[in-house]
Amino acid sequence: MVVAPRGVPHAFMVVSDTARMLCLHTPGCCEAFYWDASEPTTADTAAPGVVDFDRVRASAQHNGGIDLIGPPPFPTLMPSDPSRDVA
Repeated sequence: MVVAPRGVPHAFMVVSDTARMLCLHTPGCCEAFYWDASEPTTADTAAPGVVDFDRVRASAQHNGGIDLIGPPPFPTLMPSDPSRDVA
């Protein structure tokens, strides 16, 4: 469980090939952000694509005035990266 209070900068990184995430926002105001910032997956989606941070940033500004202050504060890890196994 993670709590990210409004106005506090935060980031996360998924390091599991099978992770699922349930986000609860109160008040419930972020649905439009996720719809505009995301690409649906399909049965034909073999691997995750490259994240379009310009699209995410635009959705953040358009849907609620979320201010993305920069890239996450950790390196991008590729699926074959052995450092992913670090707890």
